[in-house]
Amino acid sequence: MKNIFSPFTALCTVGFFARLSYALARSPVLPLFALYLGAGPEAIGFAVGISTVTGIFFKMPSGALSDVIGRKKTMLIGLGVFAVMPFTYLLVHDYYLLIVIRFIHGLATAVYGPVSMAVVADVAGKSKGEMLSWFSSITIIGNLLGAPLGGFILHGLSKGDPTLNEFYTAYLASGFAGLMSLVLGISVLRGHEKVEKARTLSEIFQRFVSGIKEVVSDSRVVITSSMEGLQNMTVGALEAFLPIYAVTVAGLNEFQAGLLWGVQVVITILSKPVMGKISDRHGRKPLISVGMILCAVSFGLIPLLKDFYLLMIAAVFFGLGESFVTSSSAAFVADICKEKHFGTAMGTFGTIFDIGHASGPILAGLLLAHMDYTYSFWIMSAILLLSVPVFTLSVTEKT
Repeated sequence: MKNIFSPFTALCTVGFFARLSYALARSPVLPLFALYLGAGPEAIGFAVGISTVTGIFFKMPSGALSDVIGRKKTMLIGLGVFAVMPFTYLLVHDYYLLIVIRFIHGLATAVYGPVSMAVVADVAGKSKGEMLSWFSSITIIGNLLGAPLGGFILHGLSKGDPTLNEFYTAYLASGFAGLMSLVLGISVLRGHEKVEKARTLSEIFQRFVSGIKEVVSDSRVVITSSMEGLQNMTVGALEAFLPIYAVTVAGLNEFQAGLLWGVQVVITILSKPVMGKISDRHGRKPLISVGMILCAVSFGLIPLLKDFYLLMIAAVFFGLGESFVTSSSAAFVADICKEKHFGTAMGTFGTIFDIGHASGPILAGLLLAHMDYTYSFWIMSAILLLSVPVFTLSVTEKT
């Protein structure tokens, strides 16, 4: 147990600072920064979603590459991006440069995300649901702290509406956390890593391609990953527009907007390990289906509410639904795939995950440009509800 626990704990510590850095740069700072730069709803959604588009292109190749050249080298590349990119926001004075930086910043999670999950799957054995959930819950504490901390920096340092200096302060804090993740990562990832070496570049490429083909040809991997992707579509929409809705429609302040996001993350953190353990013992499908329904209903209720405490209750149920889905879907994908392809499996999962995350704010922005929050959110809720029977009828838990 000691050999598993030590690297697992170290990996969680690195992940905490990495996620804290990324959360500080994202919600509620990013959408409010885009609003400050003069962006409209579509442009705000695009700014929030563009970094996730990076993951669509790079997560699967990153995961597959880690199967071939090793996890440590691949992880350090991602941690380097976490450390450097937050400081580039200090150069931003217009919306278009913000978009470029957001796209490059997305390499951080695109490279680090699937590889770190593959490492956990490597050591988890039959407890993939529980250990992947613990890992996600512990590292996501960074997200929990990042959102309200970002809101506090904007609201606490400014006497009125946030200025450029307050936004720059938030990104400096993000950069410090990113540097911490890199320094700790270099210490943790020292030493030799056993990797099955390929003799030629051609052999590396063949192993790379064959791993991808084997994973993506399994419909269960694609459909299960799509459930997480659809759920994450609503997560992306909330990241982009819950702060805007809270401040401009519900009349809350920036700190309260950050707290709404934070409470959702708290519930996810507390419930994911329990749900993961349940999924290990009793199956993944029921939890995924129930979680999708919870997310759809709570997401659809948000635009009907303006009171801070009622919005917080909706956020609680959304976070609970998210924990049901995310505790089981990644573990289900890992169950299906062979151990030598864990990196590719997590990369495929992450790619579909990011398609959902990127499309959420973009779709919400397009809908909000033509209709109000109620109908926009209800359309997205309906998509989640319609996916449940498709998943239930199409995927079996037999491997």
